[in-house]
Amino acid sequence: MAKIHPFKAIRPTRDKVSLIASRSYQSYTPVERDSRMDYNPYSFLHIVNPGYKYHKEISGEERYKLVRNRYLEFKEDEIFMQDETACFYVYKIVNRELESFCGIIAAASAEDYENDIIKKHEDTLTDRETTFKQYLKTVGFNAEPVLLTYPDNDVISKVIEETIQERSEYEFTTTYRDTHYLWKVDNKKSIEKIRSAFEVMKTIYIADGHHRSASSYLLSKDLASANPQHQGTESYNFFMSYLIPESDLRIYEFNRLIKDLNGLSKEEFLIGLDEWFRIENRGIEVYKPSKPHHFSMYLDGEFYSLYLRKTIYEFTDALEELDAQILFKTVLDPILGIKDLRTDTRIEYSHGKNGIVYVKSKIDQGEFEVGFGLFPATVDQIKKIADQGLKMPPKSTYIEPKLRSGITIYEFED
Repeated sequence: MAKIHPFKAIRPTRDKVSLIASRSYQSYTPVERDSRMDYNPYSFLHIVNPGYKYHKEISGEERYKLVRNRYLEFKEDEIFMQDETACFYVYKIVNRELESFCGIIAAASAEDYENDIIKKHEDTLTDRETTFKQYLKTVGFNAEPVLLTYPDNDVISKVIEETIQERSEYEFTTTYRDTHYLWKVDNKKSIEKIRSAFEVMKTIYIADGHHRSASSYLLSKDLASANPQHQGTESYNFFMSYLIPESDLRIYEFNRLIKDLNGLSKEEFLIGLDEWFRIENRGIEVYKPSKPHHFSMYLDGEFYSLYLRKTIYEFTDALEELDAQILFKTVLDPILGIKDLRTDTRIEYSHGKNGIVYVKSKIDQGEFEVGFGLFPATVDQIKKIADQGLKMPPKSTYIEPKLRSGITIYEFED
């Protein structure tokens, strides 16, 4: 059963949290990143990008050690504080579209990850797992929670509802116009209610953060083997997570952009598609799929609707019903010759919040030859794929909420 524990978070003082919180490092352009660090000495980016101080790109173990140094400096300067008792943290985000996400920041069990109580639906790359494990081992902390999801639960919902009636520890709005709130749950009865509610859940699911989860698991194995007094309760046996109910999860598609037609003419390409799809030319009318197994395509200044021929395509398991997998098996691999979705430079991805018109603009600008719009996957699809031990193709889902770094920090102090 799922083991979810409270922990003593390291977190910013109330007056500086809005300055410290940052998006994930990779989401910034270099210009954007430098601009934020130029004008904000408190940004968490200063910790994760220590080379900025020396005007130099630094990588590997040297960078990890400097990250550790910057982090300790923030603690020494009392920019960060630590809670005296172990807490759960209710965390709420209201985005610019006024969608609300509310869940619990907690420590999830690496053993549950190993035993498949925490279910996965994406493949991970061994090199990335190992690199991030070494990063965690050197810096000694995790500053961005893994996003986990669980079936809606009345007990947890009631504790959250009671908690958010109080004044929040944090309330701040970002330049993205997302408003963030955080409350401490330090009441023993409430903590026990949350813990007990998760203990009866047979499974919870990774929504976003598969590499971080895998790296945290590898770290727990490393530190356990190096500790002759290992008990299983040490902090390295857990990793920081943000757990939200399934009803709060927002799932968007990733649309596909392809740079060429693999040597085919437009007519040859359309004939190849006809084997698998009913094709209708929509002209300049913008078309977006309205149901599973329908696809939009933009080619040579025109939109097309593609409806899968279900009498031809065989649904053998949950993965084969996923639109991203269908597109790969019927078009990307056999017709366009894209064998490896992770490494082929002819394919790029655009998340569904950008819209199909963004795909059109990229093709009209001549950067790509053809684009495909997909219908988003559902929570049930993700769960079925995970339950069957299968893995989605890369960039199958774009999931919100997207979390900020530096709001709560989990240390591996043991």
